[in-house]
Amino acid sequence: RRRCGFHEVVFAQGKPAATLVSIFKKLGEQGRVAFATRVAPEQAVAIREEFPNVIDNPVARTLRMPPATGESAIGYVPILAAGTSDLPVAEEALETLRWMNCNARIIADVGVAGPQRLIQSLPVLNAADAIVVIAGMEGALPSVVGGWVDCPVFAVPTSVGYGANFGGVSALLSMLNCCAPNVAVVNIDAGFKAAYLAGIIAHRINRAASEL
Repeated sequence: RRRCGFHEVVFAQGKPAATLVSIFKKLGEQGRVAFATRVAPEQAVAIREEFPNVIDNPVARTLRMPPATGESAIGYVPILAAGTSDLPVAEEALETLRWMNCNARIIADVGVAGPQRLIQSLPVLNAADAIVVIAGMEGALPSVVGGWVDCPVFAVPTSVGYGANFGGVSALLSMLNCCAPNVAVVNIDAGFKAAYLAGIIAHRINRAASEL
């Protein structure tokens, strides 16, 4: 927290359910708001038994404890999902931003197959501190979005697609070759990573504004 402003996040994949419960207890004892990603159903059951107030998002595969205080959310980070098949990654990004106390929303089905829907969403993108853009298939959406906005765009390739998508590698390479200079790319299906970066930017902008 001293380094980044946020508590450590728990990567649940591969951890025994009992270990995850122990980690949540330890974080709670230290006054930390626990947040776990890549949570399996049996892990979620064990955590809910010990912490009935935990916020479980099975689509995102995340668990987060509610904040101890009622602080108002800051900033604005929209999450664009090219298609509904990309929603699990988008939901992971949304839960991450909610844990970081950022205003966030998902705008789905705005992929390049229906560009008119993206155009309709441009007014709500112009107020963003940063944008998370999630797409599979050929991964073209971040390039298009980057050409319309003036804020950082964090592109997330997903493993959604047919065989030549190679589990997201094609989308990843397309995004890495994006010519829009405000687009940066994270790993395949890494909704958490993109959201964390966008959330840090939103908090720094808010802090800078409050210090003026």
